[in-house]
Amino acid sequence: MASHPIYQFYTELNDYEPKIWRRIQVPGHITVARLGYIVMTLYEMEASHLFCIQKEFRPYHELVTYAVPNEYGDGEEAKDATTEKMHSLIYRVGDQLTMLYDYGDGWKVTLTLEKVFEDKELPGRELPRVLEGEGYGIIEDCGGVGGLEEIAKAYAAKSGRRYAEYCEWLGEDELDLTAFDRDDMNLRLKKIPRIYQDLYEYDLMPTKQSTDFLKRRYKNR
Repeated sequence: MASHPIYQFYTELNDYEPKIWRRIQVPGHITVARLGYIVMTLYEMEASHLFCIQKEFRPYHELVTYAVPNEYGDGEEAKDATTEKMHSLIYRVGDQLTMLYDYGDGWKVTLTLEKVFEDKELPGRELPRVLEGEGYGIIEDCGGVGGLEEIAKAYAAKSGRRYAEYCEWLGEDELDLTAFDRDDMNLRLKKIPRIYQDLYEYDLMPTKQSTDFLKRRYKNR
């Protein structure tokens, strides 16, 4: 059973239309870094870039950054996301966090706390979980929101030079950026955050089995 308070968030990829969003529930005792790995999974981020999570504390509007040690940047100050607990920085309904991923492409995901509750009947193994959502997620190294918009336009047209280039680059003739498979995402949430933790915190590369899972090769069975 879930023995810790459950935190429910509405999360949204910033500045992209149509909206790409997820409503999720996570156990309250996880680290800030673990929350980051969950968000990466939810938005198809491949853990190939730096990330951090930021919180603005009132009433002085102090912006505090949380990052994995040695994964933020020289000369920058950040609290250790691998030891700080999520519940220590967000606890009021309406509180927000911002996750930054790939500082070049500049992806941002806003997380808004909707409620904190207990459910003694919910098995702890069911968390984290996504309740609903819309949209695929990001495409790595595409240039950020503007690049994602161009990819969406090209695949919608299904013709032209840009479409051909994206098909060759991504290895996909069909790509629906409005699609979202909740069941598949919940399956991935059970395994991928741990794979990402091993990568960021212990410098352990994914095994072949993990790589196959990350690339969804289980769908070809």
